[in-house]
Amino acid sequence: MASGDRSSSSTKHETMAEPPYGMGQILSALFDCNKEKRAMRNTAEGNKAKSRMPEIGEAVFDIGYLLFDLVAAIVFFVRADGRTVFLLYGALALILGGGDAFHLLPRVSRALHGTTEKTEWRLGLGLAVSSVTMTVFYILLMYIWKATFPAIALPAPIAALVWGTALLRIAICLFPQNNWFRKEGSPRWSLFRNAPFIVTGVCLVVLYVMSGNANGYGLWRMAAAILISFGCYLPVTIWAKKRPKIGMLMIPKTCAYIWMIAMGLGLLSKI
Repeated sequence: MASGDRSSSSTKHETMAEPPYGMGQILSALFDCNKEKRAMRNTAEGNKAKSRMPEIGEAVFDIGYLLFDLVAAIVFFVRADGRTVFLLYGALALILGGGDAFHLLPRVSRALHGTTEKTEWRLGLGLAVSSVTMTVFYILLMYIWKATFPAIALPAPIAALVWGTALLRIAICLFPQNNWFRKEGSPRWSLFRNAPFIVTGVCLVVLYVMSGNANGYGLWRMAAAILISFGCYLPVTIWAKKRPKIGMLMIPKTCAYIWMIAMGLGLLSKI
């Protein structure tokens, strides 16, 4: 009986002393679990970084574009030598870069540091400001055409249309119904303000088609650049709120404006 008790006690002791997993196995399992968590975290961070690459690339492009406008404006003013056409080109580059900086710099900030309520507010303000400055851009471009081709009379109806539609667009941009500071904006008011803007653009296209390759300047290409810029800009204003990827069309639109300024730089040695 005592022997049976000792045998039973010994078996119980062995059962309690030998857990199903040894301490080494438990530590190894914990280590593997932590390792797996770190791998998942690194993968998530890597995917997040990859998803931000297009935004960072756009930010680099935007900064390069703004610097180009600034340098071009300085070159125009320094080399104008009293020539009205290049003083106007200098003002054009400043208006272009200065106005676009209001909405591009918040975009750069959002790409690098993420979005905040303040960033979104600054972006809305920038869109409002750039809508006005882009309108002034085309008024200046009309007078650049006039200074470049003094032998060709500026048709009075075109001048009246440019001024009338530009002032109408600027006035529409001032209405609070545009909802500049709300992400959804206002599709209806976007249509209201862009309809006269299209007429302004068409008038400038007509002018540069009229002058063609006069004096060998090759400024018929200005008409092509204007058409490209509007062709990229209008889909963005109509559909970008619902389909954000359409916003990438702003890159070729910006390239069209760079081309316009580059054409002016090319005239420095010709006029």
